[in-house]
Amino acid sequence: LLVHGHWGYRRLSLMICYFFYKNITFGFTLFLFEAHASFSGQPAYDDWLMAFYNVFFTSLPAIALGVFDQDVSAEYCLKFPQLYQEGTQNVLFSWSRIIGWMLNGICSAVTIFFLCTSALRHQVLREDGKVVDIEAFGATMYTCVVWVVNCQMALSISYFTVIQHIFIWGSIVVWYLFLLAYGAITPSISTTAFMVFVEALSPSPLYWIVTLLVIAALIPYFTFAVIQMWFFPLYHAQIQWLKYEGQCDDPEYCRMVRQRSLTPTTVGYTARLEAKARMVKHKIHDPVDRTVS
Repeated sequence: LLVHGHWGYRRLSLMICYFFYKNITFGFTLFLFEAHASFSGQPAYDDWLMAFYNVFFTSLPAIALGVFDQDVSAEYCLKFPQLYQEGTQNVLFSWSRIIGWMLNGICSAVTIFFLCTSALRHQVLREDGKVVDIEAFGATMYTCVVWVVNCQMALSISYFTVIQHIFIWGSIVVWYLFLLAYGAITPSISTTAFMVFVEALSPSPLYWIVTLLVIAALIPYFTFAVIQMWFFPLYHAQIQWLKYEGQCDDPEYCRMVRQRSLTPTTVGYTARLEAKARMVKHKIHDPVDRTVS
C-alpha cells in the first residue's frame, strides 16, 4: 500500500493532468487559428491529422507514464510512509494543480501559434516561389504541437526507462514518417497534405528552425518547476533532495525530513466524530452505571 498506493496515485494524477494539457494545447491552437481566420470554418489541420493526434502521436508516452513512472523508489516509500499522505490529502490532483496544467496548455498553444504565424508570414518555402499556404502552415504548427507535448512529457517524468524513451521520441519520429507517407498518397485521399513535407517543409531551413525554437513554449513550466523544487518542494521532492545529497543514511537528517511531513489528514472525519460521540456517551452513562451498582 505504501509503495504501490503512492506510485499509483501519482501516476494517475500526473497522467490525467497531462491529458488535460496536451488536448488543450492542441485544441487551443485550432481556436486561435479560427479567430485569426475570422471564424471562417477552415480548419488548420487535415482531418486525419486531427483524428490521429490522440492515437499515434501522444498516447504512448502517457501510457508509459501511467505504468512505469516512479518519483521515489520503493525503499524510500517504506522508509518515509508519510508519502502516502500526498494521496489522502489529494496534493497532486487538487483543483489548483489541474487549473495550472490547463493554463500551461494555453500558454504552450499561444506560443506555438504566434511563433508560427510570425515566422512563416510572407515566407517562401516552395521552389516555385509560392508563399506559405494553409497546408504548409498547418503541418508546421502540428509539428510544433507534437514536439512540445512530447517534450513536456519528458520534463514531467521522474524515472526514465528505455520504453519511455522509445515512446516519447518514437512518437515524434512516427509523426514525420506519417507525414511523409500520407503526403505520398494520391491527393484524393491526402488532400491538403499531398507532398507538403517533401516539396515545402523538409527543404526549408525555416521549418526546422521554427521546430527548434518552439521548445521555448516549455519555459513557463520549466521555470515554475525549478522555483518549486528549490524553494517550495513537496514532500516527495524533499525526499528526492535527500537522496541526491547523499543524506539518506543520516538519521538526524531523515528525522528532520519526517518532521516536515504534511499536515494531519482529514480522511475519516465522520468516523472520528462518531468515535468521539461514543466516548462522550460512555462517559455520561458510566457514572449512572456505577451508582446503580
